[in-house]
Amino acid sequence: MRILCLDLDTLRPDHLGCYGYHRNTSPNLDWIASQGVRFENYYCSDAPCLPSRAALMTGRFGIHSGVVGHGGTAADPRLEGRPRGFRDSSATANLPALLRRCGLRTASISPFADRHSAWWFNAGFNEVMDIAARKGEESAEEITPVALDWLGRNAKQDNWFLHINYWDPHTPYRAPAAFGNPFAADPLPAWLTDEVFQKHLQAVGPHTAREVNMYDDRESPDYPRQPGALHTLADLRRLIDGYDCGIRHMDDHIGRLLAALKRQGVLDDLAIIVTADHGENLGELGIYAEHATADHATCRIPMIIRWPGMKQGHVDRGLHYNLDLLPTLAEQFATPPNRLWDGQSYLPALRTGADCGRGQLVLSQCAHVCQRAVRFGDWLYLRTIHDGYHLFPQEMLFNLATDPHEQHDLAAARPAVCADAARRLLNWHDEMMRTMPFGYEADPLWTVIREGGPEHARGRLPAYCQRLAATGRGWAVAELKRRHPDEFARG
Repeated sequence: MRILCLDLDTLRPDHLGCYGYHRNTSPNLDWIASQGVRFENYYCSDAPCLPSRAALMTGRFGIHSGVVGHGGTAADPRLEGRPRGFRDSSATANLPALLRRCGLRTASISPFADRHSAWWFNAGFNEVMDIAARKGEESAEEITPVALDWLGRNAKQDNWFLHINYWDPHTPYRAPAAFGNPFAADPLPAWLTDEVFQKHLQAVGPHTAREVNMYDDRESPDYPRQPGALHTLADLRRLIDGYDCGIRHMDDHIGRLLAALKRQGVLDDLAIIVTADHGENLGELGIYAEHATADHATCRIPMIIRWPGMKQGHVDRGLHYNLDLLPTLAEQFATPPNRLWDGQSYLPALRTGADCGRGQLVLSQCAHVCQRAVRFGDWLYLRTIHDGYHLFPQEMLFNLATDPHEQHDLAAARPAVCADAARRLLNWHDEMMRTMPFGYEADPLWTVIREGGPEHARGRLPAYCQRLAATGRGWAVAELKRRHPDEFARG
C-alpha cells in the first residue's frame, strides 16, 4: 500500500474547481477528486494551524488533547501524568504511529513542527525532512525538489506513507512574481460586491479591511501580492488574486509530483489524501487574509480521498471532522480503535458511498478569538467568549444554505434556533468533560482566558485603540475598553 498525503495549508474548498469555483485554480486537485471521493461538509474541529493538526494527528478534540491555542499552556498537549507508561500515547495512538504499526514506512516533508515547536507532530514518522529555514513561509519550489528526491528513491517500494505540507495559500500570499497572474481577467467572487465591501471598511479588529496586516497597514516588499490594507475594490482584487495565485502555484507543483509518480508506474494504485488544516476568512465576518474564527470560512476544509478499489467521482455530503480520518484509516487496516480517539470512521462513505455523517459538529477557535460553534442542518451558531477585539456579539446565527458567507446574523430573529444550538453546545461540553482523559479537570478554552486571552489578541489593545481613533473609528474604543478593561489596566 502506498499513500500520498497532501496537507495543504489554509485551503478553502470553495476556491477549488472541484468544489465549484469559477476560476481555474486547481486542475490537478480536480483530477484527484474525479478519481475518488470529495467530502462537501468536512471541518477541522479546532482552528487554526496548531490545534487543527493536533486534532488530525491525535484523533482528539482540543478540549481533550489540551491543544486549542497558539501560545501559553493551551499550545502544548497536556502531560499524561501518572497513567503514562514508559512511552506516552503518541507512540501508538497518533496517525503516523498507527500506519507504522500497520507496516508502512512513514515520512513527512514539513516545517510544521519547527514552526510551532510542536515536536509531538513528528511522533510516529520514521523519517522527517524539516524544511524549516523560514518556518512555514516556504514557497512550493522549496518543497517540491525534496519531495521529488524522496519519491525518486522510494516510490517503487511498497508500503509507504508520505506526508507533504505545502504552504502557498497561507499568508503572506507568496507565489513568485514570475508566476504572473492567470486570474487578472477573471471576476471576483460574486458575493464581494461594492456594498458589502463598504460595510467591511468600517469593521474593527485585527485582519479587517483597514488592517489586513493584523493591527496596522504595513506591507512587506518581499510579498507584493499581500496588501497591508484594503481601501478600494482594486485592493480587494489584489488580495483575492494573491490567494488564488498561491493555490494555482501549489497545484502546478502537485502536478509535478503526479507526473513523477506516473513516470515511475505507481500512480494507478496510489492512494491520495488531500486535506488542509483550515480555510481562510476572505471577507467573512469582516475579516480578510486570516483564519481567525470558529466559523464556516475558517473551519471548513477540503477532503478528497482517492483510494484504489473504492468509490470514484463520488461526493459525500455528510458532516465530518478532520479527526475522523484516524479511525477511518484504522478500520481500513483492520486495527481496533484507540480508546482516546474522539473521531468516528467514515470508511463506508469511501467503500460504498453510504451516508455516515454526524448529526452535528462543534468547532473551536482560541488563537485569535475564543469561540465555539455548532454546525447542524443549515445552521451555524457561534458563541463568543473573547471577541479578539472584533466586537462580536455573544451569539451569532447564520443560515449557510442561503448565506454561506455569513453576512446576515439571524440570532435576534431566530431565538428558538439559538436556544436549540446553545443546548447542543452545552450537551457536547458536558460529554467532553465527562469523558476527559487522564483525570484532567480544566477546559483549555478557559485556560486561555485566564492566561490573558488568545495569543493573537493579547496586550495589543491600547495601541490599537489609538489607531482606531486616528482612522475614523473612534466610536469603537469605549466598547472595547468596557469589554477588555484588564488590557488597559496592564498597559
